[in-house]
Formats: sequence, C-alpha cells, structure tokens
Amino acid sequence: MSENRPTPPRSPVLGRGSYAEVLRIGEILRKETVGGILLVAAAVLALIWANSPMSDSYFGLRDFRIGYEPWHLRLSLGAWAADGLLAIFFFLVGLELKREFVAGDLRQFSKSVVPIAAAVGGVVVPAVIYALINLANPETLRGWAIPTATDIAFAVAVLAIIGSHLPSALRVFLLTLAVVDDLIAISIIAIFYTSEIQAGPLLLALVPLVVYTVLAQKYRRFFGTRPAAAWIILLPLGMATWALVHASGIHATVAGVLLGFAVPVIRSQASGGPSAGPGLSEIFEHRFRPISAGIAVPVFAFFSAGVAVGGWSGLVSAVTDPVAIGIIVALVLGKPAGILGTTWLLTKATKASLDRSLKWIDVFGMSLLAGIGFTVSLLVAELSFGQGSVHDDHAKVGILAASLLAAVLASAVLGIRNRQYRAVEAEEAIDTDRDGIPDVYEEDRRL
Repeated sequence: MSENRPTPPRSPVLGRGSYAEVLRIGEILRKETVGGILLVAAAVLALIWANSPMSDSYFGLRDFRIGYEPWHLRLSLGAWAADGLLAIFFFLVGLELKREFVAGDLRQFSKSVVPIAAAVGGVVVPAVIYALINLANPETLRGWAIPTATDIAFAVAVLAIIGSHLPSALRVFLLTLAVVDDLIAISIIAIFYTSEIQAGPLLLALVPLVVYTVLAQKYRRFFGTRPAAAWIILLPLGMATWALVHASGIHATVAGVLLGFAVPVIRSQASGGPSAGPGLSEIFEHRFRPISAGIAVPVFAFFSAGVAVGGWSGLVSAVTDPVAIGIIVALVLGKPAGILGTTWLLTKATKASLDRSLKWIDVFGMSLLAGIGFTVSLLVAELSFGQGSVHDDHAKVGILAASLLAAVLASAVLGIRNRQYRAVEAEEAIDTDRDGIPDVYEEDRRL
C-alpha cells in the first residue's frame, strides 16, 4: 500500500527577482521611460520631416559628411549616429550584461534559465519566419536578423503611456529578456555583418583596450569617486579602441560592448560578493544611462527612422514588399510565439509553474511588447541593405508598422490586467514592515 506523500511545491519558472534587483531594475526602467518618449518623439519628427516639402533638407542633413578621411572617419551624420552614438548604447548593454551575470539574478541558473531561453526563442522564431517569407530572394534574405531585436526603451515608453503597474516578476523578466536579447543581437552583428576584417587595426585596438581594462580594474575606486578622471583618462582610451575597431571592418558598436565588459562590477578586489556595494560598473551605468537614453538613442532614431513613404502608393508598395511583410509577421507573431512558447515548454519540461501573481495572459502581453523591435532593428536593416536603399526604406516601414502594431496589441492585453496589477502592488505595499522591505522579500534579506 503506497503512502500518501504531499506533493512538493512547484518552483516558479518566471518569478520575482531579489529585492535589490527589483529596486535597481525599477530605477533603470524609470530612466528608460523618459528615453523611450524622446525616442518616439525623434522618430515621429524624422518621419514628418522626411515626408514634408522640405524633405531634401532632412536627407541633406542625414547625409552630410564630416570627419578625418585618413583615419577612415569621414562619415555622414547618419553613420556617426549609427556607429558612434550607438556605441554608447551598447557600452551600457555591456555594463548591464556583465553586472547581471556577475552580481545580478542571472548568476543563478534557476533565475537565468527562463529569460535566456525565452530570449533565444524570441530570436530564433522571428528569424525563421522572416527567412521563410524571403527564401526565394537571396538579396532580401540578408535581412533575416532585422526582426530579432527588442527595444526596451520603446517598450517602457508604451508601459508609461498606458500606466501599467507591472508586478516585479514581469519587470525583472522584461529587462533581463531585453538584456540577453541585446547580447544575441550584438553577437549577430559581429559575426554575420562583418564582410572583411583588417587584422592590423583590430590587433592595434587591443592596446588601448588592455590599458583601459587594467586601469579600470586596478583603480576602480579612483574612477568611481572622481568623475572627471574617467573623462580625462578612460574616455580617450575608449575612443581609440572604438576608432580602431571601426577601421578593422567590425561594426564599431562591438567596441562599446567590449569596453562595458572591461569595467569591474564588484567594488573592490578584496570584497568578493555582490553585497559589497556599488561597483564601478553600476556607477558608470548611473552616470552614462541619461546620455544614452536622452541623447544617443533618440539622435540615432532621428537619422534612421526618416523614410520618404511617397504617398499612398508608396506605402502600399512598401508594406507589400516581402521584406516588410517578413518583418511585420516576425515581430508581431514570431516574437510572442518564440517567447511564450519557450516559456511554456520550460514549465512542462521542469514541472515548474508561474509566479503566484502571474497568469499566462501576462506572459503573452510581455511577449507582444517584446515585438517592439526599433533601435537595433533599424541598425541591422542599414547593415543588411545599406542606408537609403529601396529595401532599407521598406524595412524601416516594416519596423515602424510592426512596432506600432505590437505596442497597440500589448497595450490592449496588459491594460486589461491593470486592475490585477494594482491589486498586487497594493498587497505588497500593505505587507511592507517598518524596515521598508515588503514581507515577500524578507527571505532574500535573511539570505
């Protein structure tokens, strides 16, 4: 006769992060909200200007060339925005990635497996869908990576507009998913969109990169307490690394990620845990995120989102191009299918369950939101087809249409759940004790 043993509790496959992680991610998302609104405003301004009677002045400004030719740095303003300003964005990506895997929740396999797997699913499925739609044309097939990216700033701007009170588990999931998504995107750019590598400049780039790394690691406290020192000492080394990587033929944004990886996460070499306090990585993230979200990304969006549609007939021609069709279907349908499907399969494979505050419709809403592929998608479109080409213009129309459609659908789904989100938020507020920490996080504090 078998004994009636109690069923062990199912661990959450998509749960909340630690209390420190929730606070940090909340601060990041508040900054990205402002950046996302500026990003959308810059894109709208570019579209209006590019389709106005003064469109020639917009394209003249975008294509105006400036820089030092002997160093292969005489670039258009649009190229400076894509290669230069986006390097700041990817520097923040490098900082965030390293911090997540060294001192954040992603260092724990149980918490990292879901966003990593979901991000991979959200990259593979859209890429496959785009490739199937464009399989007959090798020229347009080159844009297979366009619909693989998620724009966290645009997504957060949508959340701010609809006033969604997301539970902490969803906020952690959204940001970590976007961070892993960015890692995959920069890997795709480095591997698949580098046509020819110049070994000389690439090897020379190691010199300032190594010096930068040694100084940042050895004098982390010095650069953390003296902001001017980073600008005077580290910035020239970073710029030299960027210029040499650019000259090597590898997209210069890769240099931004490498420089971010070189910054130490832990405050001092003597302290060996994430509780030691803010390290140089977190300090730099706090200093440079406003520059990235408030200047670099919006300026890039302004120079990249401007496309002359050419009236109703031009719009019809663009959205019926297999390039635009592939992007729209991949982002609006492929992203949710990849993310939601992968997460669901994990619950079946591991016999785990969602966090108690979530339902599958919440994961579906976040998956739709991840279909907003804007900044990196525009960059990959330019790398795939060349700025100003017909396919590039049609790809931009597809990206804009898909991002708008994904935003509307996600707003509808998450808006329906806003009442439940407010209830969860109120419950956590009621359970907060005198130390200011919600009771649901007390176990984290004891550990």
